[in-house]
Amino acid sequence: MNIGKKVQLDRLIGNQYSNIAGIVVMKNDVICYEKYGDGYTADDTIHIASVTKSIVSALIGIAIHKGYIRDVHQRALDFFPDYVPKRGEKTIQRITISHLLTMTAPYKFKSEPYTKVYSSSDWTKAALDLLGGKRDPGEFLYTTVGCQILTGILANATGQSVLDFASEHLFAPLEIKAPRSAEIKSKEDYFVFLKGRQPSGWVVDPEGIHTGGWGLALTARDLAKIGQLYSNGGMWNGEAILPAQWIEISTRESSRWGDKPYGYLWWVVNDGDQTCYAAMGDGGNIIYVNPEQHTIVAVTSTFMPRARDRMELIRSHIEPLLEKDGAGGGAG
Repeated sequence: MNIGKKVQLDRLIGNQYSNIAGIVVMKNDVICYEKYGDGYTADDTIHIASVTKSIVSALIGIAIHKGYIRDVHQRALDFFPDYVPKRGEKTIQRITISHLLTMTAPYKFKSEPYTKVYSSSDWTKAALDLLGGKRDPGEFLYTTVGCQILTGILANATGQSVLDFASEHLFAPLEIKAPRSAEIKSKEDYFVFLKGRQPSGWVVDPEGIHTGGWGLALTARDLAKIGQLYSNGGMWNGEAILPAQWIEISTRESSRWGDKPYGYLWWVVNDGDQTCYAAMGDGGNIIYVNPEQHTIVAVTSTFMPRARDRMELIRSHIEPLLEKDGAGGGAG
């Protein structure tokens, strides 16, 4: 991306996307644009909100590949032998990992009871208590608290903390600095992590289970590496970190929220014959991957209600510049 176009993009981001802390754009495995705002640097971590979900999806794929989990059709309750459903509760017996990954598991709520779950002594059990109900599996219901069941499955299946498993099998190979565990002991701690200027770590519940739907803090470059891993079919420096088949399955449509296709905790972006996908988090955090164009856009953002759509920035402004420039040069 030439200097003129970088200046043009700098101006656009500064004027219309003021809560962007960091943005990294890659084309053909080369960083062609990188910018930090509001005093943030490449080393600063940000709470990536629901982008955490997509990283948990990758960890489930790794756990299946390594034999800790049989497949996505395994029942969720298989991993919680001590959990006793309420009397007469039958639907919960049919819910699989696939239902949790595709947001097609039923729950006993219309609005997510965040306070009830995250103020409890065992967040995974609290989420399990909400699972099931009168509806059958299959209808899309976007949930954050439900993803806590997936990290509970990971911990029980592997015999490790989710952070230790992620550090060994994902973060270390990608040279991502492993976060520490971050405890939330009060409402004030919760809001500091969500809205504070520089949160760090991965939130963990009182039982030692890390959050599945939010609560992970990483840098923009870390997110770009995750996108690069997916764009390259799970390969990193000649090593297979994530099975290519898992990437293919988890980034194609398995369910749908209105007109929005959804994979395994990844949003699918269809544009004619071209299929892209994205991990999206509140405030405008995103990993966007265009595998055909070999383009990755990673954005970290500070908390802002109703932040301006990052997909508009990427599709309308960044990708057209890359198409004109080709591979591009180094970081900006």
